[in-house]
Amino acid sequence: MSAEPDGIEPPQPPPSPSGPRVRFSRRWQAGAAAVAVAAAVTATVLVAGSGGSSRHGAASAAGTPDDGLPHTAIEVSTGTCGRGWTKPRPGRQVFDLHNISATASEVYLDDPRTGKIYGEVDGLAPGTSRPLTVDLGSGSYAFKCLENDADAVTGPTVVVAGDVPQGPAAAPVNQHDLIPPTLAYQKWVGQRIGDLAAGTAKLKADIDHGDLAAARTDWLTAHLVYERMGAAYDTFGDADGAINGTAARTPGAVDDPGFTGFHRIEYGLWHGQSAAALRAPAAALDAAVRELQGGWSQQRMDPAAMGLRAHEIIENAEQFELTARTDYGSGTNLATASANIDGTRAILVQLRSLLVPRYPDVAALDAALDRAQADLAAQHHGAAWTPVDKLTQAQRERINADFGDLLERLAPVATIFEVRRTA
Repeated sequence: MSAEPDGIEPPQPPPSPSGPRVRFSRRWQAGAAAVAVAAAVTATVLVAGSGGSSRHGAASAAGTPDDGLPHTAIEVSTGTCGRGWTKPRPGRQVFDLHNISATASEVYLDDPRTGKIYGEVDGLAPGTSRPLTVDLGSGSYAFKCLENDADAVTGPTVVVAGDVPQGPAAAPVNQHDLIPPTLAYQKWVGQRIGDLAAGTAKLKADIDHGDLAAARTDWLTAHLVYERMGAAYDTFGDADGAINGTAARTPGAVDDPGFTGFHRIEYGLWHGQSAAALRAPAAALDAAVRELQGGWSQQRMDPAAMGLRAHEIIENAEQFELTARTDYGSGTNLATASANIDGTRAILVQLRSLLVPRYPDVAALDAALDRAQADLAAQHHGAAWTPVDKLTQAQRERINADFGDLLERLAPVATIFEVRRTA
Protein backbone atom coordinates (compact mmCIF):
# COMPACT_ATOMS: atom_id res chain seq x y z
CA MET A 1 0.00 0.00 0.00
CA SER A 2 1.37 3.39 -0.92
CA ALA A 3 1.46 6.31 1.45
CA GLU A 4 -1.70 8.39 1.66
CA PRO A 5 -1.66 12.05 0.59
CA ASP A 6 -1.40 15.06 2.86
CA GLY A 7 1.10 13.53 5.25
CA ILE A 8 -1.07 10.62 6.41
CA GLU A 9 0.38 7.14 6.15
CA PRO A 10 -1.29 3.74 6.35
CA PRO A 11 -1.54 2.25 9.85
CA GLN A 12 1.58 0.60 11.20
CA PRO A 13 1.73 -2.17 13.81
CA PRO A 14 2.37 -0.91 17.33
CA PRO A 15 5.83 -1.33 18.83
CA SER A 16 6.19 -4.16 21.28
CA PRO A 17 6.12 -2.95 24.88
CA SER A 18 9.06 -3.76 27.11
CA GLY A 19 10.05 -3.50 30.74
CA PRO A 20 7.55 -2.44 33.41
CA ARG A 21 5.75 0.00 31.14
CA VAL A 22 2.21 -1.21 30.61
CA ARG A 23 0.42 1.97 29.61
CA PHE A 24 1.30 1.71 25.95
CA SER A 25 0.41 -1.94 25.58
CA ARG A 26 -2.83 -1.60 27.47
CA ARG A 27 -4.04 1.02 25.00
CA TRP A 28 -3.99 -1.60 22.27
CA GLN A 29 -5.57 -4.23 24.49
CA ALA A 30 -8.38 -1.85 25.28
CA GLY A 31 -8.74 -1.09 21.60
CA ALA A 32 -9.56 -4.72 20.93
CA ALA A 33 -12.21 -4.56 23.62
CA ALA A 34 -13.61 -1.40 22.09
CA VAL A 35 -14.04 -3.20 18.78
CA ALA A 36 -15.92 -5.95 20.57
CA VAL A 37 -18.19 -3.45 22.29
CA ALA A 38 -18.78 -1.65 19.02
CA ALA A 39 -19.77 -4.87 17.32
CA ALA A 40 -22.13 -5.70 20.16
CA VAL A 41 -24.16 -2.52 19.90
CA THR A 42 -24.10 -1.69 16.21
CA ALA A 43 -27.85 -2.22 16.15
CA THR A 44 -28.08 1.46 17.04
CA VAL A 45 -26.37 2.36 13.77
CA LEU A 46 -25.88 -0.72 11.61
CA VAL A 47 -27.35 -4.12 12.30
CA ALA A 48 -24.32 -6.42 12.21
CA GLY A 49 -24.26 -10.10 11.39
CA SER A 50 -23.40 -12.81 13.89
CA GLY A 51 -20.14 -14.69 13.70
CA GLY A 52 -19.46 -18.24 12.68
CA SER A 53 -21.73 -20.83 11.13
CA SER A 54 -25.30 -20.06 12.03
CA ARG A 55 -27.77 -22.18 13.93
CA HIS A 56 -30.31 -19.84 12.36
CA GLY A 57 -29.03 -20.80 8.94
CA ALA A 58 -29.44 -24.48 9.75
CA ALA A 59 -32.89 -23.88 11.14
CA SER A 60 -33.85 -21.89 8.07
CA ALA A 61 -32.74 -24.68 5.77
CA ALA A 62 -34.98 -27.02 7.71
CA GLY A 63 -37.85 -24.56 7.36
CA THR A 64 -38.19 -23.99 11.10
CA PRO A 65 -36.18 -20.96 12.23
CA ASP A 66 -35.99 -20.93 16.01
CA ASP A 67 -35.80 -17.15 16.44
CA GLY A 68 -39.30 -16.36 15.21
CA LEU A 69 -37.99 -14.20 12.37
CA PRO A 70 -38.40 -14.75 8.63
CA HIS A 71 -35.25 -16.15 6.99
CA THR A 72 -34.03 -15.81 3.41
CA ALA A 73 -31.07 -17.76 1.98
CA ILE A 74 -28.72 -15.51 -0.01
CA GLU A 75 -25.81 -16.55 -2.25
CA VAL A 76 -22.52 -14.67 -2.03
CA SER A 77 -20.12 -14.68 -4.97
CA THR A 78 -19.02 -12.35 -7.74
CA GLY A 79 -21.38 -14.05 -10.15
CA THR A 80 -24.44 -14.51 -7.95
CA CYS A 81 -24.20 -11.77 -5.33
CA GLY A 82 -27.57 -11.41 -3.64
CA ARG A 83 -29.31 -14.21 -5.48
CA GLY A 84 -32.20 -15.71 -3.54
CA TRP A 85 -34.01 -12.58 -2.39
CA THR A 86 -37.29 -12.98 -4.28
CA LYS A 87 -39.89 -12.01 -1.70
CA PRO A 88 -38.96 -8.60 -0.25
CA ARG A 89 -40.74 -7.60 2.95
CA PRO A 90 -40.35 -4.90 5.59
CA GLY A 91 -39.49 -5.46 9.24
CA ARG A 92 -36.92 -7.36 11.24
CA GLN A 93 -35.64 -10.40 9.38
CA VAL A 94 -32.61 -12.61 8.79
CA PHE A 95 -30.63 -13.16 5.61
CA ASP A 96 -28.61 -16.39 5.77
CA LEU A 97 -25.56 -15.53 3.68
CA HIS A 98 -23.76 -18.48 2.07
CA ASN A 99 -20.41 -17.90 0.36
CA ILE A 100 -20.28 -20.19 -2.67
CA SER A 101 -17.03 -18.68 -4.00
CA ALA A 102 -13.47 -19.84 -3.39
CA THR A 103 -12.34 -16.74 -1.47
CA ALA A 104 -13.42 -14.88 1.65
CA SER A 105 -15.83 -12.01 1.20
CA GLU A 106 -17.30 -9.00 2.93
CA VAL A 107 -21.00 -8.50 2.37
CA TYR A 108 -22.97 -5.28 2.74
CA LEU A 109 -26.67 -4.66 2.41
CA ASP A 110 -27.02 -1.09 1.23
CA ASP A 111 -29.21 1.35 -0.61
CA PRO A 112 -27.68 1.49 -4.11
CA ARG A 113 -28.93 5.06 -4.55
CA THR A 114 -27.46 6.59 -1.40
CA GLY A 115 -24.77 4.08 -0.41
CA LYS A 116 -26.13 3.87 3.13
CA ILE A 117 -25.34 0.53 4.76
CA TYR A 118 -28.08 -1.34 6.63
CA GLY A 119 -26.06 -4.40 7.59
CA GLU A 120 -22.71 -6.07 7.06
CA VAL A 121 -20.84 -9.32 7.54
CA ASP A 122 -17.04 -9.34 7.47
CA GLY A 123 -14.76 -12.24 6.64
CA LEU A 124 -17.32 -14.72 5.30
CA ALA A 125 -15.12 -17.70 4.51
CA PRO A 126 -15.61 -19.89 1.43
CA GLY A 127 -18.31 -22.50 1.89
CA THR A 128 -19.62 -21.02 5.14
CA SER A 129 -22.87 -19.39 6.12
CA ARG A 130 -23.61 -16.57 8.55
CA PRO A 131 -26.78 -14.68 9.41
CA LEU A 132 -27.35 -11.00 8.80
CA THR A 133 -30.18 -9.64 10.94
CA VAL A 134 -31.67 -6.37 9.67
CA ASP A 135 -34.71 -4.16 10.19
CA LEU A 136 -35.88 -2.94 6.82
CA GLY A 137 -38.38 -0.28 5.85
CA SER A 138 -39.76 0.65 2.48
CA GLY A 139 -37.06 1.46 -0.06
CA SER A 140 -34.47 0.02 -2.40
CA TYR A 141 -31.77 -2.40 -1.31
CA ALA A 142 -28.99 -4.46 -2.83
CA PHE A 143 -26.31 -6.81 -1.57
CA LYS A 144 -22.72 -5.85 -2.28
CA CYS A 145 -20.08 -8.60 -2.30
CA LEU A 146 -16.44 -7.64 -1.84
CA GLU A 147 -14.12 -10.58 -2.32
CA ASN A 148 -10.44 -10.35 -1.52
CA ASP A 149 -8.38 -8.94 -4.40
CA ALA A 150 -11.46 -8.32 -6.54
CA ASP A 151 -13.69 -5.38 -7.38
CA ALA A 152 -16.95 -5.00 -5.50
CA VAL A 153 -19.96 -6.58 -7.14
CA THR A 154 -23.45 -5.24 -6.48
CA GLY A 155 -26.36 -7.62 -6.82
CA PRO A 156 -29.82 -6.82 -8.16
CA THR A 157 -31.78 -4.00 -6.58
CA VAL A 158 -34.76 -5.19 -4.56
CA VAL A 159 -37.61 -2.83 -3.65
CA VAL A 160 -39.56 -3.15 -0.42
CA ALA A 161 -42.91 -1.57 -1.15
CA GLY A 162 -45.11 0.50 1.12
CA ASP A 163 -44.44 3.41 3.45
CA VAL A 164 -42.74 1.65 6.39
CA PRO A 165 -39.98 3.80 8.01
CA GLN A 166 -36.49 2.54 7.26
CA GLY A 167 -34.30 1.05 9.97
CA PRO A 168 -30.88 2.20 11.17
CA ALA A 169 -28.24 2.85 8.53
CA ALA A 170 -25.13 4.91 7.95
CA ALA A 171 -23.19 6.11 4.94
CA PRO A 172 -19.74 4.50 4.78
CA VAL A 173 -16.61 6.47 5.62
CA ASN A 174 -13.38 6.03 3.69
CA GLN A 175 -9.82 6.85 4.65
CA HIS A 176 -9.76 10.01 2.55
CA ASP A 177 -12.79 11.34 4.47
CA LEU A 178 -10.79 10.98 7.68
CA ILE A 179 -7.57 12.64 6.54
CA PRO A 180 -8.63 16.29 7.18
CA PRO A 181 -9.94 15.70 10.73
CA THR A 182 -6.89 13.60 11.55
CA LEU A 183 -4.53 16.32 10.38
CA ALA A 184 -6.48 18.90 12.39
CA TYR A 185 -6.35 16.70 15.47
CA GLN A 186 -2.64 16.08 15.00
CA LYS A 187 -2.07 19.83 14.88
CA TRP A 188 -4.12 20.23 18.07
CA VAL A 189 -1.97 17.59 19.78
CA GLY A 190 1.17 19.44 18.72
CA GLN A 191 -0.09 22.54 20.48
CA ARG A 192 -0.88 20.54 23.61
CA ILE A 193 2.60 19.03 23.59
CA GLY A 194 3.88 22.59 23.83
CA ASP A 195 1.71 23.11 26.91
CA LEU A 196 2.96 19.80 28.27
CA ALA A 197 6.58 20.81 27.83
CA ALA A 198 5.94 24.05 29.72
CA GLY A 199 4.29 22.04 32.49
CA THR A 200 7.06 19.48 32.90
CA ALA A 201 9.66 22.27 32.88
CA LYS A 202 7.81 23.95 35.74
CA LEU A 203 7.53 20.67 37.62
CA LYS A 204 11.25 20.04 37.18
CA ALA A 205 12.05 23.56 38.43
CA ASP A 206 9.90 23.02 41.53
CA ILE A 207 11.74 19.84 42.39
CA ASP A 208 15.15 21.34 41.59
CA HIS A 209 14.37 24.13 44.07
CA GLY A 210 13.07 21.69 46.69
CA ASP A 211 9.52 23.10 46.64
CA LEU A 212 7.58 19.86 46.84
CA ALA A 213 4.28 21.56 47.72
CA ALA A 214 4.39 23.48 44.45
CA ALA A 215 5.52 20.32 42.68
CA ARG A 216 2.38 18.48 43.80
CA THR A 217 0.19 21.23 42.34
CA ASP A 218 2.17 21.52 39.12
CA TRP A 219 2.39 17.73 38.75
CA LEU A 220 -1.39 17.49 38.45
CA THR A 221 -1.64 20.41 36.02
CA ALA A 222 0.95 18.90 33.68
CA HIS A 223 -0.39 15.38 34.02
CA LEU A 224 -3.89 16.43 33.02
CA VAL A 225 -2.52 18.09 29.89
CA TYR A 226 -1.08 14.73 28.91
CA GLU A 227 -4.26 12.85 29.74
CA ARG A 228 -6.27 14.99 27.32
CA MET A 229 -4.28 13.70 24.33
CA GLY A 230 -5.49 10.12 24.49
CA ALA A 231 -6.00 9.48 20.78
CA ALA A 232 -2.32 10.14 20.13
CA TYR A 233 -0.77 7.77 22.67
CA ASP A 234 -0.12 4.99 20.20
CA THR A 235 1.55 7.44 17.82
CA PHE A 236 3.79 8.53 20.69
CA GLY A 237 5.42 5.09 20.60
CA ASP A 238 7.91 4.39 23.38
CA ALA A 239 7.56 7.99 24.58
CA ASP A 240 4.20 7.10 26.15
CA GLY A 241 5.84 4.58 28.46
CA ALA A 242 8.61 7.00 29.38
CA ILE A 243 6.17 9.83 30.07
CA ASN A 244 3.20 8.07 31.63
CA GLY A 245 4.21 4.49 32.28
CA THR A 246 2.93 2.45 35.20
CA ALA A 247 4.72 -0.09 37.36
CA ALA A 248 3.97 -3.78 37.33
CA ARG A 249 1.53 -4.83 40.05
CA THR A 250 4.14 -6.76 42.00
CA PRO A 251 5.99 -5.98 45.26
CA GLY A 252 8.90 -3.61 44.76
CA ALA A 253 7.95 -2.71 41.18
CA VAL A 254 7.87 1.00 42.00
CA ASP A 255 11.61 0.77 42.68
CA ASP A 256 12.35 -0.59 39.21
CA PRO A 257 14.59 1.86 37.27
CA GLY A 258 12.33 1.32 34.27
CA PHE A 259 9.40 2.89 36.13
CA THR A 260 9.56 6.48 34.89
CA GLY A 261 7.46 9.51 34.10
CA PHE A 262 4.49 11.14 35.77
CA HIS A 263 3.51 8.18 37.91
CA ARG A 264 7.07 7.66 39.15
CA ILE A 265 7.14 11.27 40.32
CA GLU A 266 3.62 10.97 41.74
CA TYR A 267 4.73 8.03 43.85
CA GLY A 268 7.67 9.99 45.21
CA LEU A 269 5.74 13.20 45.88
CA TRP A 270 3.03 11.43 47.85
CA HIS A 271 5.24 8.88 49.63
CA GLY A 272 7.67 11.20 51.35
CA GLN A 273 10.61 11.01 48.96
CA SER A 274 13.03 13.92 49.01
CA ALA A 275 13.56 16.46 46.28
CA ALA A 276 17.01 15.01 45.75
CA ALA A 277 15.50 11.59 45.05
CA LEU A 278 13.06 13.08 42.53
CA ARG A 279 15.43 15.29 40.56
CA ALA A 280 16.54 12.56 38.18
CA PRO A 281 13.00 11.30 37.44
CA ALA A 282 11.82 14.89 36.89
CA ALA A 283 14.69 15.60 34.54
CA ALA A 284 14.02 12.36 32.63
CA LEU A 285 10.33 13.21 32.28
CA ASP A 286 11.10 16.70 31.00
CA ALA A 287 13.66 15.32 28.54
CA ALA A 288 11.19 12.71 27.24
CA VAL A 289 8.56 15.37 26.67
CA ARG A 290 10.99 17.62 24.83
CA GLU A 291 12.11 14.74 22.65
CA LEU A 292 8.47 14.02 21.82
CA GLN A 293 7.91 17.70 21.06
CA GLY A 294 10.90 17.81 18.74
CA GLY A 295 9.82 14.81 16.71
CA TRP A 296 6.06 15.26 16.64
CA SER A 297 5.95 16.99 13.25
CA GLN A 298 7.37 13.82 11.70
CA GLN A 299 4.77 11.51 13.21
CA ARG A 300 1.74 10.24 11.31
CA MET A 301 -1.51 9.31 12.99
CA ASP A 302 -3.77 6.61 11.60
CA PRO A 303 -7.01 8.13 10.25
CA ALA A 304 -8.82 4.80 10.52
CA ALA A 305 -8.31 4.74 14.29
CA MET A 306 -9.95 8.06 15.11
CA GLY A 307 -13.46 6.80 15.84
CA LEU A 308 -12.17 3.87 17.84
CA ARG A 309 -9.97 6.10 19.99
CA ALA A 310 -12.99 8.18 21.06
CA HIS A 311 -14.41 5.02 22.63
CA GLU A 312 -11.08 3.64 23.79
CA ILE A 313 -10.19 6.69 25.89
CA ILE A 314 -13.38 6.31 27.95
CA GLU A 315 -12.83 2.57 28.17
CA ASN A 316 -9.36 3.15 29.60
CA ALA A 317 -10.71 5.69 32.07
CA GLU A 318 -13.28 3.17 33.28
CA GLN A 319 -10.72 0.38 33.52
CA PHE A 320 -7.81 2.27 35.09
CA GLU A 321 -9.04 5.52 36.62
CA LEU A 322 -12.41 4.56 38.10
CA THR A 323 -10.73 1.54 39.72
CA ALA A 324 -7.78 3.65 40.98
CA ARG A 325 -5.36 1.16 39.42
CA THR A 326 -3.19 4.12 38.37
CA ASP A 327 -3.25 5.92 41.73
CA TYR A 328 0.29 6.22 43.05
CA GLY A 329 -0.67 8.42 45.97
CA SER A 330 -2.22 11.63 44.65
CA GLY A 331 -5.83 10.41 44.75
CA THR A 332 -6.56 12.34 41.55
CA ASN A 333 -8.00 9.58 39.35
CA LEU A 334 -11.31 11.42 39.00
CA ALA A 335 -9.46 14.49 37.71
CA THR A 336 -7.76 12.21 35.18
CA ALA A 337 -11.12 10.70 34.19
CA SER A 338 -12.47 14.21 33.56
CA ALA A 339 -9.41 15.02 31.44
CA ASN A 340 -10.04 11.80 29.51
CA ILE A 341 -13.55 13.04 28.71
CA ASP A 342 -11.93 16.24 27.42
CA GLY A 343 -9.77 13.98 25.25
CA THR A 344 -12.77 12.24 23.76
CA ARG A 345 -14.46 15.58 23.14
CA ALA A 346 -11.35 16.77 21.27
CA ILE A 347 -11.68 13.88 18.82
CA LEU A 348 -15.42 14.33 18.40
CA VAL A 349 -14.93 18.01 17.58
CA GLN A 350 -12.80 17.02 14.59
CA LEU A 351 -15.14 14.21 13.50
CA ARG A 352 -18.37 16.12 14.04
CA SER A 353 -19.11 17.11 10.45
CA LEU A 354 -18.87 13.44 9.42
CA LEU A 355 -20.64 12.14 12.51
CA VAL A 356 -23.77 14.31 12.65
CA PRO A 357 -25.36 13.08 9.40
CA ARG A 358 -24.54 9.46 10.30
CA TYR A 359 -25.48 9.26 13.98
CA PRO A 360 -28.90 10.54 15.06
CA ASP A 361 -28.00 10.35 18.76
CA VAL A 362 -25.21 12.95 18.74
CA ALA A 363 -27.19 15.27 21.03
CA ALA A 364 -27.72 12.44 23.52
CA LEU A 365 -23.99 11.66 23.38
CA ASP A 366 -23.15 15.30 24.09
CA ALA A 367 -25.55 15.27 27.05
CA ALA A 368 -23.99 12.06 28.38
CA LEU A 369 -20.52 13.62 28.22
CA ASP A 370 -21.80 16.68 30.08
CA ARG A 371 -23.49 14.54 32.72
CA ALA A 372 -20.43 12.41 33.37
CA GLN A 373 -18.16 15.42 33.62
CA ALA A 374 -20.57 17.20 35.98
CA ASP A 375 -20.67 14.19 38.30
CA LEU A 376 -16.88 14.11 38.35
CA ALA A 377 -16.70 17.87 38.98
CA ALA A 378 -18.92 17.38 42.04
CA GLN A 379 -15.97 15.52 43.57
CA HIS A 380 -13.61 18.46 43.07
CA HIS A 381 -13.34 20.52 46.26
CA GLY A 382 -11.02 23.50 45.95
CA ALA A 383 -7.61 22.11 45.09
CA ALA A 384 -8.52 18.56 46.13
CA TRP A 385 -10.30 15.68 44.42
CA THR A 386 -12.12 12.90 46.21
CA PRO A 387 -10.02 9.72 45.92
CA VAL A 388 -11.87 6.82 44.34
CA ASP A 389 -11.77 4.80 47.56
CA LYS A 390 -13.45 7.67 49.44
CA LEU A 391 -16.52 7.82 47.21
CA THR A 392 -19.79 6.77 48.75
CA GLN A 393 -21.48 3.79 47.20
CA ALA A 394 -24.07 6.06 45.60
CA GLN A 395 -21.39 8.35 44.15
CA ARG A 396 -19.41 5.41 42.79
CA GLU A 397 -22.50 3.82 41.25
CA ARG A 398 -23.52 7.09 39.60
CA ILE A 399 -20.09 7.70 38.07
CA ASN A 400 -19.76 4.09 36.94
CA ALA A 401 -23.20 4.32 35.34
CA ASP A 402 -22.15 7.52 33.56
CA PHE A 403 -19.16 5.81 32.00
CA GLY A 404 -21.10 2.69 31.12
CA ASP A 405 -23.61 4.87 29.30
CA LEU A 406 -20.80 6.70 27.50
CA LEU A 407 -19.27 3.45 26.32
CA GLU A 408 -22.57 2.37 24.81
CA ARG A 409 -23.08 5.72 23.09
CA LEU A 410 -19.51 5.85 21.76
CA ALA A 411 -19.47 2.30 20.43
CA PRO A 412 -21.53 3.29 17.36
CA VAL A 413 -19.00 6.09 16.74
CA ALA A 414 -16.27 3.47 16.51
CA THR A 415 -18.44 1.47 14.12
CA ILE A 416 -19.34 4.44 11.92
CA PHE A 417 -15.70 5.40 11.45
CA GLU A 418 -14.52 1.92 10.63
CA VAL A 419 -13.12 2.34 7.13
CA ARG A 420 -15.06 0.21 4.63
CA ARG A 421 -14.41 -0.83 1.06
CA THR A 422 -16.98 0.46 -1.38
CA ALA A 423 -15.42 -0.57 -4.70
